[in-house]
Amino acid sequence: MQKKDCFYVGKIVKKYSFKGELLIKLDADEPEIYEDMDSVFVDLRNNLVPFFIESSQLHKSELLRVKFEDVDTEQDADALLKCDLYLPLEFLPKLEDDKFYFHEIIGFTIEDVNFGKVGVVKSINDSTAQALFEIDRDGIEILIPMHDAFIKNVDKKNKTILVETPEGLIDLYL
Repeated sequence: MQKKDCFYVGKIVKKYSFKGELLIKLDADEPEIYEDMDSVFVDLRNNLVPFFIESSQLHKSELLRVKFEDVDTEQDADALLKCDLYLPLEFLPKLEDDKFYFHEIIGFTIEDVNFGKVGVVKSINDSTAQALFEIDRDGIEILIPMHDAFIKNVDKKNKTILVETPEGLIDLYL
């Protein structure tokens, strides 16, 4: 299994007990959907290693308390601290029509109500306070905030996203 075939679930943030239990900070709007996982991939030195889950339960809303098989001591748990966790893409819950996962819209065409065709989504920058569409327009990078007020329609079938940006935003890049 490779990272490109997976999605990020969360990070192991600390030990919970002396019996090898760990706390995972989930990166999820609905943490409860991860409460009954059978296994997960742990990123150990850039290799995804499967770990089977003996038991798990939500702990303080966004934390998941987990007991992995064969992780029975504090030393075993120490080796996993700060590791990222992944699941295969097919485990992602299906979303409603206008909702999307960031990886799904790479390659989609962005069209603006007033401007017309803007370009193609090459990636999503979510390292800022507001996630941004990174759009390629014939070699020129255009950034548009991924704000609900700007996104008018997502057409997954035709791979297009219709936006309505403030006047002059796209022109700033041209």
